Amino acid sequence: MVLAVACGKEKAAPAPSPVTQPTTPPAPNNTTFTNPLLPSGADPWVAQKDGFYYYMNTTYTDLRIWKTAKMSDLSLANSTTIWRPEANSPAGGNLWAPELYFFDGKWYVYYSAGPAGTNLGLQRTWVLENSAADPTTGTWINKGRVYNPNADFWAIDGTVLEQNNKRYFIWSGHDGVNGVQRLYISEMSNPWTLTGPRVELSSPEHPWENVGPPYVNEGPEIIKHDNKTFLVYSASFCGTDSYALGMLTATATADPMLPASWTKSSKPVFTQSPVNRAFATGHNGFFKSKDGQEDWLIYHANSNPGEGCVEKRNPRMQKFNWNADGSPNFGTPVAINTPVTKPGGE
Repeated sequence: MVLAVACGKEKAAPAPSPVTQPTTPPAPNNTTFTNPLLPSGADPWVAQKDGFYYYMNTTYTDLRIWKTAKMSDLSLANSTTIWRPEANSPAGGNLWAPELYFFDGKWYVYYSAGPAGTNLGLQRTWVLENSAADPTTGTWINKGRVYNPNADFWAIDGTVLEQNNKRYFIWSGHDGVNGVQRLYISEMSNPWTLTGPRVELSSPEHPWENVGPPYVNEGPEIIKHDNKTFLVYSASFCGTDSYALGMLTATATADPMLPASWTKSSKPVFTQSPVNRAFATGHNGFFKSKDGQEDWLIYHANSNPGEGCVEKRNPRMQKFNWNADGSPNFGTPVAINTPVTKPGGE
């Protein structure tokens, strides 16, 4: 039996539809690129600093960073393995969804992991620290687990929100009663420690969030624009073609610990496009073009239906715009193997 890793669950993968062989993409040139960016790579993440992009994705066995001056050249970049866990450690396997940040003069990587093997119920969130100027160099130090001691349950997909001169950790976890994946927030006292209560911000409510089981809200990501804070998340089981992006909205000065500060979208804000060979579109990140003028979405998708929540997921990127009310308009997934204009400045 083929098992699909379901962000904390094991589930028999659906029988795949006949695979359509990809067409040969056009030859690259100085003005365009094509998706996918890499043949494989789930949960893509991009950090920017000093004229470089630092890209990460799920590799399951270790943590790697790709460094590039141009996101459209990601396929030409070399990766640097920055962390290999001890085989028998509590974070020895199933490394998922790494995110890289630069806080207070140091780099931090947040990632999900648990003991090696198929028991995914012990997944938790962990953090590493590096004081080097370039995160592909220097020494990474294990700062341990990021967790709320009063609610230490299954927890993955950690991200950081900075608001009102405070930092907050947002993640996908369980309530200790059932396996429904919910979004939680806690305040941070430093980059590796949570303080105060754990507050639930979102759980699967709408039909498009409840394609499964399991029933899922995960992969929270933050973007700000026009005095608003947007929490974009992934909904439904990642092994289905219906995996999609939803969104919570708050003002940029609201207290993010108050559920009433957030308004939830009633419809997905980004979803599959079979005609463009984009299935199970989700677990995204954001970055600015090199010239600072454009906003870009990076996400993973499958190129064929029924390919599940495994290594066939591949990273893609596309420019997005903003609606009149200040909210992001991600549009429709662009077609694979089709020339797309490179980000401004590349």
